[in-house]
Amino acid sequence: MQLTDLLTEKHILIPLKCKTRDECIKELIGAIEKEGLIADPAKAFEAILEREKLMTTGVGNGIAIPHCKHSSCPNFAVAMGVHPEGVDFDSIDKKKVHLVFLLVGPENNPSLHIKLLSRISRLMSNEELREQLMECSSPEEAHELLKEEESYYFELE
Repeated sequence: MQLTDLLTEKHILIPLKCKTRDECIKELIGAIEKEGLIADPAKAFEAILEREKLMTTGVGNGIAIPHCKHSSCPNFAVAMGVHPEGVDFDSIDKKKVHLVFLLVGPENNPSLHIKLLSRISRLMSNEELREQLMECSSPEEAHELLKEEESYYFELE
């Protein structure tokens, strides 16, 4: 399994319409909720905000990876959005976030949760890929870029 098996074109939002961190999280939850991948979106949202209280998921370089493990998420799901203007995520580098990856999953598989977070971080360490994603005009284009880059990596499971 690869990250791009979970992050389908239906879960990629270009552009994000949100104005705040919380709106971005809700918008991305909405993308995976439509597929029936979250039993209780409100509880998943609360769990993500609780995680944000521990430490921001704005990891720098215009990237945020809000995530949670929660019983309302029976399976792993990933969504991604591109925000051209940027949103304040209280990032560690104090810069606005332009690429947001949302990860939700069950509480009983912390190993895969960490592997997925690591894969997102690894992909986003590629500055050229970040720039290309910012220029994408469609979910299909973004998915293809991510899939191509991820093809160089090992399977997660």
